[in-house]
Amino acid sequence: MENEIIQAEQTRGLSVDVFSNPESFQKIYDIGKMFASSSLVPAAYQGKAMDCTIAVDMANRMGLSPMMVMQNLYVVQGKPSWSGQACTSMIIASGKFKNVHHEYTGEKGTDSWGCYLEAERLEDHVIVKGAEVTIKMAKDEKWYEKNGSKWKTMPELMLAYRASAFFARVHIPNALMGCAVEGEADDIAKEKPQQAPDVFAECKEVEA
Repeated sequence: MENEIIQAEQTRGLSVDVFSNPESFQKIYDIGKMFASSSLVPAAYQGKAMDCTIAVDMANRMGLSPMMVMQNLYVVQGKPSWSGQACTSMIIASGKFKNVHHEYTGEKGTDSWGCYLEAERLEDHVIVKGAEVTIKMAKDEKWYEKNGSKWKTMPELMLAYRASAFFARVHIPNALMGCAVEGEADDIAKEKPQQAPDVFAECKEVEA
């Protein structure tokens, strides 16, 4: 997937803020309807012209292919989230780094096994290292034991995806356009609200 996501020229003739310009909005909406009518787009976008329009607008702003956005942006718990594998490609497409690659650390098959993303910053040729992700971290953060978790079946890929997500979140946050990254929505455990004490409980017991 990494090689499939190629930086594309921004669509000509469309305003950057298409939603404030009726003419520009109509143009991008027509493109959205075209994608929505295609069986080649992901099922979640088929027949949904407005969702496709938003995806096309995001692609236009990011300089990416609309198909890349639709293939890698989906909704988790009501929040748009990028797939983990998309982050590496967005880092490359940002034009801020070169020689983007993953480095594995520790001993494979143990909790020490980890990964971080490393890249050379074009601005000053400094080697930038992202945060390291390890199997121990996955277990401590409860990613490993979740239902449907792929950490047990494909840990090497999960380490790389999460390392890319960490790097992107820190070094190219604007490219994510405020969206979460795969797993983040699930990682935020929702605490159950504490129930207010029943001040009349004792009275009820007396009456009973």
